[in-house]
Amino acid sequence: MGRVTANTTIVIEAPVAAVTAAIADYAQVRPRIQPEEYTAYRLLEGGQGHGTVAAWNLRATSKRSRDVQAEVTVEDAPGHWSLVEKDANSSMATVYTVREATAGSLVEMTTSWKGAGGVGGFFERLFAPAGLKRIQHSLLKNLKDDVEASAGR
Repeated sequence: MGRVTANTTIVIEAPVAAVTAAIADYAQVRPRIQPEEYTAYRLLEGGQGHGTVAAWNLRATSKRSRDVQAEVTVEDAPGHWSLVEKDANSSMATVYTVREATAGSLVEMTTSWKGAGGVGGFFERLFAPAGLKRIQHSLLKNLKDDVEASAGR
């Protein structure tokens, strides 16, 4: 069993504070920006950053879906801000990291989990990251459009 990881980055033409506020907003922003692969979104606790618990179904393919219950933690460190969604139902975790960039904010989204073993695990490590990167790109593009529209860009 190895780790399976998908990573996507995007530059958003807005200040770090606006981008981090949008990522951490599970009450208003998150339901708006989730692509079609996310269904049955529910806010269970909180709604703003650390301590929030939200749930949804992530449909990676027509045959593979996962019920996610994300427990949110936030780290605000010098030079970067990170939000972690740890799935209570599996080993999956998604980390959003935001850093200042020349044109605004650099957002990196990394999702990883313990992969299956054997032949199935081989194919999972081979094909799952590409599919998940496509979903990550859609979510980050929606985030970019939402934040930049709010900033009047």
